[in-house]
Amino acid sequence: MTQRTRAGLLALCLLAVLWGTAIFVPLPYITYYPGPTVDILATNDGEETVQVSGHKAYYDDGELRMTTVYVSTPQEHVTLPDLLRAYFDPDAAVWPRSSVYAPDETDASNDRESAVAMVSSQDTAVAAALTELGEKVDPIVEVLDVTPGLPAEGKLKVRDVLLEVDGTKVTQAQDVVDAVDRARAGQPIRFVVRRGDEQVTTDITPKKVGEDLRVGITPGVGFDFPYRVSVDIADNIGGPSAGLMMSLAIYDTLTPGSVTDGFDIAGTGTITPDGKVGPIGGIQQKIAAARDAGADLFLVPADNCDGIGGVDPGDMRLAKATTMHSAVETLSTWVDDPNAPLPSCEDTAS
Repeated sequence: MTQRTRAGLLALCLLAVLWGTAIFVPLPYITYYPGPTVDILATNDGEETVQVSGHKAYYDDGELRMTTVYVSTPQEHVTLPDLLRAYFDPDAAVWPRSSVYAPDETDASNDRESAVAMVSSQDTAVAAALTELGEKVDPIVEVLDVTPGLPAEGKLKVRDVLLEVDGTKVTQAQDVVDAVDRARAGQPIRFVVRRGDEQVTTDITPKKVGEDLRVGITPGVGFDFPYRVSVDIADNIGGPSAGLMMSLAIYDTLTPGSVTDGFDIAGTGTITPDGKVGPIGGIQQKIAAARDAGADLFLVPADNCDGIGGVDPGDMRLAKATTMHSAVETLSTWVDDPNAPLPSCEDTAS
C-alpha cells in the first residue's frame, strides 16, 4: 500500500467520523410540523367539550377546529438529519432555538408555562364570548397554577378565586406577590379564596426558594361570569393560541342556530377579553393541519398575514380575523354564500 493510498484511507476515515459526529450532535435549532386539530364543538367520552351551567346551551352540527403544532421541546436533541427532513418538507419549518425558548428553559418548565397559558386563555375566551353577547364580565384574581412540592400544594387549587392574603384584600395579582414577600420564613400566612360556591380559608407557610419566599402558586387575571362556562381540552395541549376558536365555540353554544351551518371551520389566534385577535406561532403549520383535516375555511389572525406566503391551503379558503366580532360576521357571511367576499390578508387595510 502506497503512502498516498494510506493517506486517502485515513482521510476517508476522518471524514466518516466527522459525518457520524455531525449526524448525532444536537444542534441549536427546533422544528415545527403540523399537529392535530381539535373540534371544540365535539363530544369527548359522551360529554360536550363546551359545558354550560346556568344558561341554555345549543349544540348544533358543524365543526370549529383549534389547530396545533408539533414543536421540538426545549431539551429535545435536534440533529442534522432532523433539520434536513424538516427543511425539505413544505409544511415544516426550522427556527433557532433561542428565538423560541429561554436558555435555561426545560421540558418541565415549558409544560407548566403552557398549562398556565391554557387556563388563562380559556377564561379569556369565555370573557370575549360573553362580552360579544353583551354580558357583564368582572375581572378577578385567581390561581392559574399550583407548583408540586411547594407549600400551596393540596391547599389551593387552580381557579380558586383569591379574596384575601395575610389580611390584605386582593384586587390584582401583585397583591398576592407583595403579601408573600412581606412574610417571614416559617411564619404561616392566611389565604381566603372562593372555590365554587364556597369560601375557603387556609394557612400556608412560605418556603425559601433561592433568595425569595414562595408558596407555589401563579396568580393571574380571571373573570366573574354570570353563569358557568368551561372548555374541556386535553391536558397535553397548552398555550394561548386557541383563544379565538374557543370564543367562537362558546358563542355558538350560547346562541340559537349554528355559526358554522354544518361546515368545518378552523383557525387560530389569541384573544383578549374585549375580543381583539392576536398573532400566534407556527401559522403555516396550522394552516397545513387544517387543510389536511378537511376544513372548509381557516381564520388567520391579521398580524400573521405576513407569515402565510408560500403555504398551500388546498381547497380551503383563508379569511383574516382582527376581532371576535369580525370573525362572527365573517362566518355569517360565508355560510350564507361561500363565494362571498371576505376579509383577506391581501387587503391593504388591517
